[in-house]
Amino acid sequence: MRVDCNQYITKINELEVEIREHNLVISSLQNLEPTRKCFRLVGGVLVERTVQEVLPAVKRNRDGINSVLSQLSTTLTAKEKEMSAFATKHKLQFKGEAEGPESSKTAPKQT
Repeated sequence: MRVDCNQYITKINELEVEIREHNLVISSLQNLEPTRKCFRLVGGVLVERTVQEVLPAVKRNRDGINSVLSQLSTTLTAKEKEMSAFATKHKLQFKGEAEGPESSKTAPKQT
């Protein structure tokens, strides 16, 4: 379960970076003339288009990424709740989390 959560977190971070990149491209293209030439990478092929053709496509891609991001966030929250419930049910403690009173005991110092 923990591996699944880490995979979701990694994918969410990747998508957030892609959204930032799309926003940067959108802000750059909005200041240009609609008939100006621009290039877009589609499936590994560089295609020549105009700004008026590319801008709506980039916005659609960003919106699609946003929807996937929200779905992944919802799934991650559900997985974290499931993992927490499982840990509570089986009295599990994860490495690095606060432990019970036994952890406050320290080994005697040797001199």
